Order: sequence, then C-alpha cells, then structure tokens
Amino acid sequence: MAKPTTTERGGWLNRGILGVGAASFFSDSGHEMATSLLPSFLGSTLHAGPAALGAIEGVSDALTGLSKLAGGPLSNEPSRRARVASGGYLLTALATAAIGLATAVWQVAVLRGLAWASRGVRSPARDTLLASIAPRTAYGRAAGVERAGDNAGAVLGPLLAAALVGLLGVRTAIVLSFIPSIFAVAAIALAARQARRALQAPAARRTLSFNLGELARTGAAKALLPVSCFELGNLATTLLILRATGLIEGGGLAPAAAVSLAIVLYSLHNAVAALAALAGGHLVDRISARSVFAAGAAAYVLAYALFALGPAGWAAPLVAFILAGVGIGLAETAETASVAIALPDRLRGNGYGILGLVQSAGDLGATLVAGVLWAALGPTTAFAYAAAWMLASVLLAPALRPGRP
Repeated sequence: MAKPTTTERGGWLNRGILGVGAASFFSDSGHEMATSLLPSFLGSTLHAGPAALGAIEGVSDALTGLSKLAGGPLSNEPSRRARVASGGYLLTALATAAIGLATAVWQVAVLRGLAWASRGVRSPARDTLLASIAPRTAYGRAAGVERAGDNAGAVLGPLLAAALVGLLGVRTAIVLSFIPSIFAVAAIALAARQARRALQAPAARRTLSFNLGELARTGAAKALLPVSCFELGNLATTLLILRATGLIEGGGLAPAAAVSLAIVLYSLHNAVAALAALAGGHLVDRISARSVFAAGAAAYVLAYALFALGPAGWAAPLVAFILAGVGIGLAETAETASVAIALPDRLRGNGYGILGLVQSAGDLGATLVAGVLWAALGPTTAFAYAAAWMLASVLLAPALRPGRP
C-alpha cells in the first residue's frame, strides 16, 4: 500500500477540491436552467420538433469534443489552467443566457454551440487542476466530488426553471440563468490558489502538443473502447425529458402539467446522479474504475428499456430517470478518475482532451441518430438503439484498465 501523503494525513477533502466541486455546482445550476426549458422553448415558442432538438444537441456536443481536444494542450501548462477555466465558465454563462433572447432556431443553435464549446475548453483545465490538488489514492473521491457538484447543480437548475417559468415565462427564466454561473468563476479561483500552493517548485514551461505518441504507449486507445460504446448510447437529457413528457401526457395529464412533472423528475435524476458520483468515487478508490463503469452502463440499459417500453403515466419515467441518474453518476466518475490514475500531470490535459473528444463524438452520434430514428420510427426504436450501445459498453468494460505512466 502506498504511503499516505501529507495531504492525505490532513484529510483528502481540501479547499481546492471543494472549490472545483462548487464551480461545477454553480455553473450547472445556471446552464441546466436553460437545458431543462430548451425542449419547451424550441417546441412551443419556436415551433421546432424532435429532429431539430436532436441536431442542436448533437452538434453542440461535437463542438464540445473539439474544444476539449484543443483545451487539453492548453491545460498542460499549470500557470494557464486557472485562466482557461475561468474564461470558459464565464463565456458559457453568457452564451447560455442569451438563448432566451433568440427568435429563430438557428440562433439557438449558434448560442448553444458557443456555450458548449466554451464548456469544452474549460473542462480539461478544471480536471487537471483537480488531479493536481488531490492525493494519489483519492483520485476517485475527488472526481466524485466534482461530478456530485455538477449533478447537484443540475438539481437546483431545473427546480429554479420550474419556479421561474410560471412567474416570468420561458424567455426570462433562460436569461436569468447567468446569475448562478458567476459564482463558478470565484470558486475555480479558489481551486487555482490551492493548486499553486501544491506545487513544490515553479513548473517548467510546456510546449503546446497533443502528445499522441506518449498517450498511445499508456494503453489509452484500448481503454477508450468501452467509453466510446457508452457515449454512443448516451442520449442528451433533453431527449429523456421529451420522452418522459410524452409518457406522462399519455397518462392523462395536461401538456403544461406534464412538462412541469417531467422537469421535476429530471431534477430527481440529477440528485440521484450526485449521490451515485460520491459513492462511485469511493468505490473507484476501493475496487476499480472499470467495475464502477460497468455498473453505470448496466443501469442505463435498464433505464432505456423503460423509456422504450414503459407504459403511459409517471411511474415508468420515474424509475427510468432514477436508473439513468445512477448510470451517469457512476460512469462519468469512473471515466474521469481513470485518466488521473493512468497519466502523469504533464499528460493529463491531453488525456482529458482525448476523453472529451470521444465523449462528445459519441454523444453526437447517439443524439443525431436517435433523433432521426425517433422522427421516422418512434421513440421505442430510438431508445432500443441507445440501449444496444450501453450493453456493448458493459461487455467491453474489462478493457478499461489503464496502463501506468
């Protein structure tokens, strides 16, 4: 067993890790306000259908992946991480809030893409900051705190949206989403201060490089195979909300009440994801990342089966959202922790960038294809398609065995 570091003896949960978790919480509170209202805004206000929603979300996810890839080399330089992260949080907030001012679908697409690209650039910087201030044997728990903060923010955001939309309308509720995100910039600054203190000496300047050769020698390509399958089945949450709304309406509720209940269920999904992330982080440190990842993917198979076949009413969406929350909380924590475990600090930015590209490329394929299948053949076919990819990721989970740096 590795000898505990000074940080571990003083407690692994330091102010820097809490700062990263708080940044994710406040940022997600803001942009999830807009995300939970996006299906209704596109459908009721701008008169767009599921295919447009799937295209916007899929393209936005693709831009996130490309910007994460670009953000990887930028975050390899320790002195640059805080600036990249802070700028990304701020631009995400402004672009997301501006969606409430849009009058055409293409404007929503541009603003959503800009917000998600900014979100992508900041992610490797945030994750490398987190790994630099966490003890080696607590990478899983640190990743769990960040994911829990992200998902807890996604609990508050939809609840705020549900409250504000009745009082102020959809447009105003989306515009007000920028307020919580301002606090994320301050929180990430706290984490950056902790990271500077953790450096034993000034870090050497690092050139901008993707370091693909060194990453290949760590066995990263093999480890990304199950992640790729998982992301090809990881549908945008807006499609889950849309499906839940349809099932609830089929049970007899009025459209407005069905939308509100679907948003509440989505909020519950995020609360479950936050708890699952904390539990998953502990399990990663105690057992292995690949076991936690497999459990998360298996939960998604069950969730998609309910979304595909569940009877009309609120019960099937309730259970499906809970299972999906368990799935995303476990799987994302395992993915983040795997990079920190496998790679040294000088390669982690690149590792997180490549991981982000794979995640977003998979999400693009999942959401675009599911949107088309939904429009052509119905939601049952769309969710069956996604469930097949999740099952494949369960079977390939043993490959998530990262090499040593």
